[in-house]
Amino acid sequence: MASRPRTLYEKIWEDHVVETREDGTAIIYIDRHLVHEVTSPQAFEALRMAGRPVRRPELTLAVPDHNLPTTARRDASGGKIPIADPQSAQQLAMLEKNAPDFGIRYIGDADAEQGIVHVVGPEQGFSLPGTTIVCGDSHTASHGGLGALAFGIGTSEVEHVLATQTLLLQRSKPMEVRVEGEFGPGVTAKDLILHIIGVIGAAGGSGYVIEYRGTVFEQMSVEQRLTVCNMSIEAGARAGLIAPDETVFAYLKGRPMAPKGDDWDRAVAYWKTLHSDPGAEFAKSVAIDASEVQPSVTWGTSPEDVVPIGGTVPSPDSFADPSKRTAAQKSLDYMGLTAGMKMTDIPVENIFIGSCTNSRIEDLRAAAKVLEGRKKADNVRWAIVVPGSGLVKRQAEEEGLDRIFLEAGFEWREPGCSACLGMNPDKVPPGERCASTSNRNFVGRQGPGARTHLVSPAMAAAAAVAGRLADVREFT
Repeated sequence: MASRPRTLYEKIWEDHVVETREDGTAIIYIDRHLVHEVTSPQAFEALRMAGRPVRRPELTLAVPDHNLPTTARRDASGGKIPIADPQSAQQLAMLEKNAPDFGIRYIGDADAEQGIVHVVGPEQGFSLPGTTIVCGDSHTASHGGLGALAFGIGTSEVEHVLATQTLLLQRSKPMEVRVEGEFGPGVTAKDLILHIIGVIGAAGGSGYVIEYRGTVFEQMSVEQRLTVCNMSIEAGARAGLIAPDETVFAYLKGRPMAPKGDDWDRAVAYWKTLHSDPGAEFAKSVAIDASEVQPSVTWGTSPEDVVPIGGTVPSPDSFADPSKRTAAQKSLDYMGLTAGMKMTDIPVENIFIGSCTNSRIEDLRAAAKVLEGRKKADNVRWAIVVPGSGLVKRQAEEEGLDRIFLEAGFEWREPGCSACLGMNPDKVPPGERCASTSNRNFVGRQGPGARTHLVSPAMAAAAAVAGRLADVREFT
């Protein structure tokens, strides 16, 4: 008797079940664990106090990223430049100590491979198709772009994975987002995921793992897929998935931590089975026509508050749900906007190109293409480009992208999470706006009182030149 058709999520889940409990929860084996300095100190300390080792240290990789300043980290003599914030300094120092103490590979702040953990994992070949990947960070969903079941966990779960290499989890439901057709000019993966969140809402994926399907995703580069899956969490989903294919295999081959030789051949043979079977059933399906997606921008304080760049700030009265009306009014009050304003009339003082969503080489190339031969507007006082890793930074410099950014009036920084979140010196001042390539526009996300508009790298570059939110199609 033939087995029933299964979704990609079901295949990966079922391959990792150690034990299923009577209440429906299951102990799941974890293949890869990424740790950074913010959510790991308490976990390591709990292990130390209990006298427990890390169960499989070779399956964990430690990388500092959230608290690191993106300005110079070494002085002229090679000595460490002290970190001003005591809490940041302490968290970073603890990771630097804890990782080697427990036999975990540590990529230091001055290492060429250092970067944002969700850039480093794929770049090093540590993240692989069909694996379960966790990290104490909600944007772990990024790695789903390689066909991995990847999701964020809390500090107590970080400890549990370190100690047992397993997690007790509730099974999610499979959800399909299918996008067919062709993008119009200026539309990127970032615009698509913003559009998807706008369609299904910030809770549209709650209780689900979203599999992104259709020709649009099949034609995407790996870096674009990582961007889409990165923001699955902003739709409330547990994780995002795109089936691995030849594009993924070519991306991973030869990377430092990827399988080699016969192991590579065996891995690819398995990876080729990782797709949803014909006839597999999804608990929820959404279909989107790619031609309807436009270069997009957020207006409010949730990623679902998104409109095409040619649109206007919506009126709270346009929302049928009373709670949505209330939320929209609060967003407008915080953002300093009024209903009916054209998005292209909104000035911006700050530009941030970076984050685990949009800091890879393709993102930097897209922004540099818009900026080449142009300069930022006089009212843009702060514009920074933060590569996702030291390797991205080096490649960008080899291609001359850094010179384009510098000549346009941008700062060229060291890798890190930077202005995605207000946890390091790169903060947006209260009341000022930022056109940001990051993933969250929550109240205070980029600093107390900061006003964030989420955009693609090319749109951020266009905003820098115009001094306001701008349509990238006018610059290409």
